Amino acid sequence: MRWQNQRESSNVEDVRGRGPLRSKGVGLGCGGIVLVAIIAILTGQNPLQLLQNIQQQAPSADVQDPGVGGEASRDEVGKFVSTVLRSTVDIWGEQFAAAGKQYPQPKLVRFADQVQSACGLSSAAMGPFYCPLDNKVYLDTSFFDLLEQRFGASGDFAAAYVIAHEVGHHVQNVLGISDEVQEAQRRAWDQSQANELSVKMELQADCLAGVWAHYANKNNLIEPGDFEEGLNAAAAIGDDRIQAQTQGYVVPESFTHGRGEDRMKWLRRGLESGDSEACDTFQGR
Repeated sequence: MRWQNQRESSNVEDVRGRGPLRSKGVGLGCGGIVLVAIIAILTGQNPLQLLQNIQQQAPSADVQDPGVGGEASRDEVGKFVSTVLRSTVDIWGEQFAAAGKQYPQPKLVRFADQVQSACGLSSAAMGPFYCPLDNKVYLDTSFFDLLEQRFGASGDFAAAYVIAHEVGHHVQNVLGISDEVQEAQRRAWDQSQANELSVKMELQADCLAGVWAHYANKNNLIEPGDFEEGLNAAAAIGDDRIQAQTQGYVVPESFTHGRGEDRMKWLRRGLESGDSEACDTFQGR
């Protein structure tokens, strides 16, 4: 990506090193299943049991809240994150304006190990996530290293895809899609049906990440080979790939993010169309 010397966002908060946090519960982010799988690989634990334990347990010590504010890290990774976020803000701002709407800019919080959001206390083991209650993307950038080292998804565009995916969840929240899906999940007959809705939500966020990349290419941010990096990353973090690697078999009913093939399909649809209307995963078109 040609991201160097591009405009950066002022909406990045760096809360690394601010100490432990007050617990309100643990949330599972978009990349959570990836890092749970990695931990299972390294420790030899059953990934499904590990995931259940993480969801059920949360620290209870009363400690300092990180607060808000702060500046984006000035290291190379911090500059990259800030530049990608700025690009998403510019592009989605233009898309919303073209539809006669205003785009409320999200903030991105860069943290290490754990972070307190309006959605509760989350560990870096849960991966990058978006909290709709405070309109913020939360990112421990060590996830990029694990994505490359454990799943072979390397390259700066692969990392940018992760950020754009979480921003895609912000777009869903602004448009009211998140609320509709959560209500449908509450009415779901069983967990399998709720998981299916979660998959559709994640695949749509992949497609919206592709829409961003479509216009980033027009803005001369994309280099040859970048899209292939993103598609490789989407495939690498499919539920089927992760389950096959960590437990040796696949349980489709437990999917929450989608098969690698489907993640590639919807990311590619956004890349090629540049049209958020083409991202209706709920109709399955």
